[in-house]
Amino acid sequence: MPPRTDPLTLEVVELIGEVVSRYHEEYDEAAAQHALTGAQARVLGLLSTEAMPMRRIAMKLKCEPSNITGIVDRLEARGLVARQPDPADRRVKLAAATEDGRRTAARLRESLDFAREPLGELSADERTALRDLLRRMLGN
Repeated sequence: MPPRTDPLTLEVVELIGEVVSRYHEEYDEAAAQHALTGAQARVLGLLSTEAMPMRRIAMKLKCEPSNITGIVDRLEARGLVARQPDPADRRVKLAAATEDGRRTAARLRESLDFAREPLGELSADERTALRDLLRRMLGN
């Protein structure tokens, strides 16, 4: 099936791009307030919910594992992340947010207004419909 290039589809694609761009811009600004890069903040956010190996972090963020190693090194040097053995496989190291890292990640999430404020203007039904459409677009 050829890609759709009708005006409505093109407008939707542009709007999605604008939302993503604004989100990344605000995320980077919020990260800078905590002396973090956007990439460091994203890794810390992931690790604040669960410990995981570098390879899985890289898969989730769609980047090279070698990049994640450097990011985790810098977060570890600041005391926000610690490496620990995987209880299921002692050969594997997990990266995990420290208590300070979890607090920093929570403050970072609280400071992100871009998505929260516009979404707050939508009704629960509209947010549910938007979520369901996004999931469908992503194949979830």
